[in-house]
Amino acid sequence: MLYRKIESLLEEHLRSDSKKILLIDGARQVGKTFIIRHVGQKLFENFIELNMVEDSLGEQLFSGTRTTEDFYLQLSMLSGDKMKQRDNTLVFIDEIQAYPHLLTLLKFLAQDDRFTYIASGSLLGVTLSQTSSIPMGSIRRVRMFPLDFEEFLYASGMNGVAISALCAKFERRESLEENLHNKMMDLFRKFLLVGGLPDAVNAYLETRNIQRVREIQAEIRDYYAADASKYDEQHKLKTRRIYELIPSNMENKKKRVIAQRIEDKRGKTFADYEDEFEYLISAGIALNVQAISNPQFPLAESEGKNLLKLYLNDVGILSGILYGSNIRAVLDDVRSINLGSVYETVVASELIAHGHRLFYYDNRSKGEVDYLIDDFASLSAVPIEVKSGKDYTVHSALNTLVSNEDYHIQKAYVLSNEREIRCRGKITYLPVYFIMFFQNTPSDARALLID
Repeated sequence: MLYRKIESLLEEHLRSDSKKILLIDGARQVGKTFIIRHVGQKLFENFIELNMVEDSLGEQLFSGTRTTEDFYLQLSMLSGDKMKQRDNTLVFIDEIQAYPHLLTLLKFLAQDDRFTYIASGSLLGVTLSQTSSIPMGSIRRVRMFPLDFEEFLYASGMNGVAISALCAKFERRESLEENLHNKMMDLFRKFLLVGGLPDAVNAYLETRNIQRVREIQAEIRDYYAADASKYDEQHKLKTRRIYELIPSNMENKKKRVIAQRIEDKRGKTFADYEDEFEYLISAGIALNVQAISNPQFPLAESEGKNLLKLYLNDVGILSGILYGSNIRAVLDDVRSINLGSVYETVVASELIAHGHRLFYYDNRSKGEVDYLIDDFASLSAVPIEVKSGKDYTVHSALNTLVSNEDYHIQKAYVLSNEREIRCRGKITYLPVYFIMFFQNTPSDARALLID
C-alpha cells in the first residue's frame, strides 16, 4: 500500500471531537476513495460506504433526500445492521458532487451528530461554487493531490529515517555526497516519468513497464478531458480546448496562456474565459500561477488577472505527452532535450501540494521569474527560479528582483541539477529534489476551512 501523508490528517480528525464533517476534495484518480476506505475500516467497527455516482446511475435512492430523516431511512435500507453509535460508525459519502443537495444536508447531519461522517468527491470546488446554501461552519474541506516526491520516495523503498536525514541536510544547507546525490537525481527523474497518480505509481512498482504506465496516464488524461467537457453547453468546448492546450503552452518561451489561441479569434481576452479557467482550477486538473507586477508580500494584493500560467496536475501526464515511452529523454539528461517545462510542472505541483499559492513575476523590461511564494515568517516574497540545464547561474531577472530594496526580498532560490548547495548574497542554489521540503506555514495550509 502506498504511503500517503494525508492519512495522519484523516486519523487525527476522525479521532477528534470535532463536529465538522471532513470533506476531501481533489481531482479524479488521486487516491481519495482508497485512503478514506483504508482509514475508515481501520478506525471504525462499522464502516458504511455510499457512492453517489453509482446511485445516480442506478436506483437513485438519494436523489430526493433533503432531510436527515429521509437520509437515515435510505441508509437503513442499505446498511441498517451497521448503524450503531457515533463512536463506532463511520458513514462515508463518496462522489458527493453527484448530488449537490447533499452538501447542504451535511450541515444538518453534523448538527444531528448521530454518526461520524466523511465525504469526498471530484469537481467539489465547482459544485460548491454553484451550491446556493453552503454548509457554513459544518465542514472542513481538504484538497488531496497526487503523490508528491516525498511520497514517491517512500513508494520506492526509502524509509522515514533516510528522509529525515535528507531534511536535516536541507535545513543545514549541506550538500549531499556525490553517490547519494546521483541516487536522488535518478529517483527524481523517475518521478518525472511516473508522476504521482496512484495507479501509475503502482503499475511502475509492479511491472517497471513504462508502456503500461503511459497507458494509465493516457486513460486518466482522457478522464480529465471528459470532466472538462461536463461543463454546460456554453462553456464545455472552450474548457476542453484550454485543458488540451496546456502542454503546448509549456513549450512556449513565456509558457502563459494566450487567450487568442483558445478559439483562434482575434480580440479575445482573459475576461472572455474566466469561467472556463475557474472550472479547470476548481476541478483540480489544472494548477494556476498568477502574474505579479509588484513582488511584495502579501503577493495576493498585486496579482494580475490578465496573465496566467496553467500546469497539468501531474508531471507524469506531461512527460508522457512530450516523450511517450522514450525514457532516455528524461533519465539520460540528453542535452538536445529541454526539460524546462517538465521541471517547472513538478515544482509547481510540489509547492501547491505543500500549501503554497503560486505567482510569477513578469516585466517587459526586467524579464520573468518562474515562481514567487509568500514567506509568512519574514513577511516577504520568495522568488524561485527553476533550471533544467547547465546555465543555472544565468538569471538576470532574478538578480534584478533581489537587488531592488523596495521589494524587501530576504531570500531567493535557484533549483537545478547541481549537487553543491551554495549561497551568493540573497540567492541560494539548491538541488531540485529539495523542493520536497518547501513546506508552507501554518502546517495545515492544505486544509481550506469553510466556516
